[in-house]
Amino acid sequence: MLLDFDKLGAWKWALSAICAVMALFLLLPILFIVALSFGSSRWLIFPPPGWTLKWYEELFADPRWIGAALTSAKIGVIVMVLSVVLGLLASMALVRGTFRGRAVLRAFFLTPMVLPVVIVAVALYAAFLRLGLNGTLPGFVIAHLIVALPFAIITISGALETFDPSIEDAAILCGASPWEARLRVTLPGIRHGLFSAAIFSFLISWDEVVLAIFMASPALQTLPVKVWTTLRQDLTPVIAAASTLLVALTVILMIVAALIRKGKSE
Repeated sequence: MLLDFDKLGAWKWALSAICAVMALFLLLPILFIVALSFGSSRWLIFPPPGWTLKWYEELFADPRWIGAALTSAKIGVIVMVLSVVLGLLASMALVRGTFRGRAVLRAFFLTPMVLPVVIVAVALYAAFLRLGLNGTLPGFVIAHLIVALPFAIITISGALETFDPSIEDAAILCGASPWEARLRVTLPGIRHGLFSAAIFSFLISWDEVVLAIFMASPALQTLPVKVWTTLRQDLTPVIAAASTLLVALTVILMIVAALIRKGKSE
C-alpha cells in the first residue's frame, strides 16, 4: 500500500489524536443535549443540578409532541417506500439503459443534493401555494421525496453497478422471463443497496427541518418543526428530550445500515 498506517511512526499518533479531537468536536453538542434532557432544572443549564425523567414524562404526556412524532414517522415511511421504488426504476434506467443523455439525466436527479435546501424550500413553497399543497401530507411527502430520492439513486445505482448482469442472463437462459429474473435474481442480489436506500431516505425525511418549516401548518407539523417552534417560545428541557429521541432513532438506523454494509462485505 502507498500509505501503511502502522508504518507512519509518530504521525500515526498525531493522526489518531486529530481524529479523536474531531470526533469529540462533533459529538459534544449531542452529548450536551442528551445530558440536558435528564437535567432537573426547568431551564437548559449545563451541568444539570440533578437528574430526572420528568421531561420525558411531559413529552409523552403531551399529545402535540406525540402527534408531531407520528406525523414525522408517517411521512418518513411514505417517503422511504416511494424513494426506494422510484430510485430503483431510475437506477435501472441509468445503469442498464443505453440511451443518450444518461449523464445529463443523472446530474438532473442529483441536483437537489447540490442546491441549498432553502432555495428548494422557497421554490416549493411558491409552487405549492398555487397548487394548494402547503400544510398537507402530500405536500410534505413530495418535498421530502425531492431531497431523499438522490441518495436512494446513488445507493441503488452503486449496488446495480457491482451486480453481475450475467447472473440475470443465466436465469433467463434457464427459462425465467426477464421480469421474473429481475424479481427473483437481481432484487435479492442488490438487497443491501435497497435496505441502505430505505434507511437513508427515512432518516433524511425524519430529520428534515428547513423544508418542513416551509410546508408546515398549525394543524400539521413534523417533530423537527415542533422542536423549532417550541425553541423560539420557551427553552424547556422537553426540547432536549425530543431532540434526544430524534438523535437516538437516527443512531439506531445508522447502526443498522452499518451492519447491513458489514454483512454485504462478508
